Amino acid sequence: MGAKFGFVMLLCVVALFATHAEAVVSCGQVQSGLSPCLGFLQGRALASQCCPGVRSVVAAARTPNDRRTACRCLQAAAKSMRNINYGNAAMLPAKCGVKIPFQISPNTDCSRVG
Repeated sequence: MGAKFGFVMLLCVVALFATHAEAVVSCGQVQSGLSPCLGFLQGRALASQCCPGVRSVVAAARTPNDRRTACRCLQAAAKSMRNINYGNAAMLPAKCGVKIPFQISPNTDCSRVG
């Protein structure tokens, strides 16, 4: 009986930790969600066209590690694109009605994002 109880307790502990494991946002998710924003970031389109993608990335980045990853992915993507208007990038969260804990900028220190 004691071994069965111990095994059940072990399963409960494993289940508890499994539900609190950190999900990791990938650069592919960030790029896919934000690719419709390129027109806005280059001053050629409205922000509203990309807000669903912005909201999905923000919703997926629930943990500090996810947000740091998203920050690094944004910076890497921006470096590979031309004609990015960083003023538009900084306005994007407000235009889409979301809050993020860092400024979208090539100068953001992503290691300090919480």
